[in-house]
Amino acid sequence: MYSTLITILLFFLTTTQLFAQDDLAQKTQNPLSNLISLPFQNNTNFGIGPDDEIQNVLNIQPVIPISINKDWNLITRTIIPLIWQPSFYTGSENKFGIGDINATAWLSPAFPGKLIWGLGGILLLPTATDESLGTGKWAIGPSFVVLTMPGKFVIGALANNIWSFAGDSDRNDVNQLLLQYFINYNLPDKWYLVSAPIITANWKAPDGQQWIVPFGAGIGKIFSIGKQPVNAQISYYVNVVKPDSGPDGQLRAQVQLLFPQ
Repeated sequence: MYSTLITILLFFLTTTQLFAQDDLAQKTQNPLSNLISLPFQNNTNFGIGPDDEIQNVLNIQPVIPISINKDWNLITRTIIPLIWQPSFYTGSENKFGIGDINATAWLSPAFPGKLIWGLGGILLLPTATDESLGTGKWAIGPSFVVLTMPGKFVIGALANNIWSFAGDSDRNDVNQLLLQYFINYNLPDKWYLVSAPIITANWKAPDGQQWIVPFGAGIGKIFSIGKQPVNAQISYYVNVVKPDSGPDGQLRAQVQLLFPQ
């Protein structure tokens, strides 16, 4: 009898832990989840410029959800880029420093249905430590996220468009679109497959030079270092559409520290 009770208890505890792990996996893949996290996303861009140089951008992007009331949350995400920029032309120098910081906030229902959504805005701050690392402009625009989580999938999209409204008058105005779709499929043992390319358009660029459209995928896993949950992933994207001097592809590696409440 006692052995039967112990078996039932162990089954219950194992099943509960599995549900918790699955829930945490989907929370990390949902940009609007009520989960504090600190991602470090490293993007290595290959084949830039006339000499096929390599650029590296490390994005430090804390995500902090704020409960407004029982019905609404405000999800904030700040992206702080650390950029290593190669010298593209003879006589220029390699540059390393902070790029333009952008801050986004989405208002989202605390208890959404099958369709999860967030609507808000994005602000670009001209914080670059060198002219070559930023726009020199203040810019603002709308942003939205929409997703659904059928079964083991997390499927959604994030978009924003920014327009400059102040800054260095000698620099070009900013009018840029960002669109990121994401598809995650969760596997056993907290592994998952991911495709989350970032599509961009610079509306101020000449015709034929505006779009970067990547295509690719990767793999990730949630694990713990001591008591600290961590989400790590790696992926590669080929730019099937790009400007003449744009990168051919991107290797993305991310380590995300998770702070479940």
